[in-house]
Amino acid sequence: MNDINWSGLPFGYYKTDWNVRCYYRNGKWGELEFTQSEEITMHMAATCLHYGQAGFEGMKAFRGVDGKIRLFRPYENAKRMFRTAEGIMMAPVPEDLFVKACVEVVKRNERFVPPAGSGASLYLRPLLIGTGAEVGVKPADEYLFMVFVGPVGPYFKAGFKPVKFQIVEDFDRAAPLGTGTFKVGGNYAASLKSGQRAHDEGFSNCIYLDAIHKKYIDEAGAANFFGIKNNTYCTPHSSSILPSITNMSLRQLAKDLGMKVEQRPIDVEELSTFEEVAACGTAAVISPIGQIVDRGTGKVYDYGNEAGPVCTKLYETLTGIQQGSVEDKHNWNLVVE
Repeated sequence: MNDINWSGLPFGYYKTDWNVRCYYRNGKWGELEFTQSEEITMHMAATCLHYGQAGFEGMKAFRGVDGKIRLFRPYENAKRMFRTAEGIMMAPVPEDLFVKACVEVVKRNERFVPPAGSGASLYLRPLLIGTGAEVGVKPADEYLFMVFVGPVGPYFKAGFKPVKFQIVEDFDRAAPLGTGTFKVGGNYAASLKSGQRAHDEGFSNCIYLDAIHKKYIDEAGAANFFGIKNNTYCTPHSSSILPSITNMSLRQLAKDLGMKVEQRPIDVEELSTFEEVAACGTAAVISPIGQIVDRGTGKVYDYGNEAGPVCTKLYETLTGIQQGSVEDKHNWNLVVE
């Protein structure tokens, strides 16, 4: 793999050797199957194509300074995909089957796991889709679960550097009683137009407000939002936000650092009171936000051109745990053997 520029990898698709698949037919899951094909064959009336029965996960594997490969909190991803499946009436993937598929696909693509210190990781994309043919609006009777992988670099080109976000009020990512808490494809389709507009206007992504009052912070693009003030880690709570495993982990790390943690509605006007703000998720880990601009009012919130001390400490601790250079006190990692 000497021809791969590990430190120059983008966050994008990269062809690897193997992917793993498992089919749900006749009311039960089959055995894991491994293939080098990048193609999927399905019926033209598959429910994933017509009625949005499609959910996915995002997770990473890291090669540590000790040479070991670690998966970060795979059982939490398994639980979240299980909730997603139940939320849109797909056949849930058992946790053990999910984790086994992830471990096996990493082992079969071990040569694509970037070296320690490269700034890159192996990204895993577990996918669950309805493949059964239906014309009426109802759940499928057949499903495909698969996991493919690829080495990736930072989600944002700047890496761990402050980025600019734009508050938008004329788009909603998800409805409060809809699918916002599930990781389904439709939520991301709903964010594409506003996200592209933000990029065109010079921003990394959007901050969405709640769909009812247009007052409380919802998601930060495809990530969770958090702010720091008075030694307190504050992150939004609502019925339309996807529960981030990264955010969950950062809340625990903040507690470990002696900080208070608040998960509550955050009024957009509270932005002026934060010392640091950031977006967090699997892809970016933590993206410090240097400036937020309200597209409607023109109001600007500035947080500086460098990542703040708390974001930096949280980032270094979490990535250190993932890479094996910081003690994994909470047993979050699964070593691939």
